[in-house]
Amino acid sequence: MKTTVVYKKSEQFEIKGDFYSTTVDAAPIIVYIHGGGLVWGSREDLKKEQIKFFVNEGFNIFSIDYRLAPETKLPEIKSDIEDALEWVRHEGIKQFNYNHEKMFVMGGSAGGFLTLLSGTFENKPNAIISFYGYGDIAGDWAHQPSPHYSKMTAVPKQLADMLVKNEAITVGPIQQRYAIYMYGRQSGKWIDTVSGSMKKDNLLQFCPLHNVDEKYPPTLLLHGTMDEDVPYEQSVLMRDALEKAGVKNKLITIPNGKHVFDENWEDPVVLKAFADIVEYLK
Repeated sequence: MKTTVVYKKSEQFEIKGDFYSTTVDAAPIIVYIHGGGLVWGSREDLKKEQIKFFVNEGFNIFSIDYRLAPETKLPEIKSDIEDALEWVRHEGIKQFNYNHEKMFVMGGSAGGFLTLLSGTFENKPNAIISFYGYGDIAGDWAHQPSPHYSKMTAVPKQLADMLVKNEAITVGPIQQRYAIYMYGRQSGKWIDTVSGSMKKDNLLQFCPLHNVDEKYPPTLLLHGTMDEDVPYEQSVLMRDALEKAGVKNKLITIPNGKHVFDENWEDPVVLKAFADIVEYLK
């Protein structure tokens, strides 16, 4: 059963989340953070097959929106995720039946990045599941033109600028927003766009890779070796940092897996990966 709630609001915006309830009493909760390069996407991007899978396995799910870039910059996006986790810890339990002491955060791509970033929060999740996320937004891969996107038809800066709104938005259809991301990846200005041209020293505080310590939550990383958008190396580096800090972790490598490999629900390798997720969490 789905229930939509507002977990954060101001005079300028309100941010929603969809709560999917399992029939298991006082079950754990997975907070799902959608991807989209921090530029597009919504809480409804979570695939129905995945919702059904986790609910049937005895997990509640809270799939959230957050303010999108470039209208909203990275520090405020981070604050939205922090507030979502605060809502789950302290407010959601007044309305829903779940175990707030078993809160797991899961996301893919940009959602994987925000999921990894949640491990640096004061109010940390109890475990993290990152699908093809990235821990280092200060690295060359994010600041140089992407070889993959550079092969595609060039997006003019004027077009990308035209698609930017004058107010904060929390839902961004890919058809209306993808060109913003494309221009950023083709030009190497993607991180400047989402951060407000933040200097590298300031950007490092938003890099999970550079902020791992012994208090970081247990983390499960999943990444395909043929990911054309986010380099597989990003999960390898994150694993190495977790190992160095003594944090429980596991990297599930998907041989020849591409970006959003998890949407191929007919693939036995994908189904095995999801079974491994449940085993890891339980």
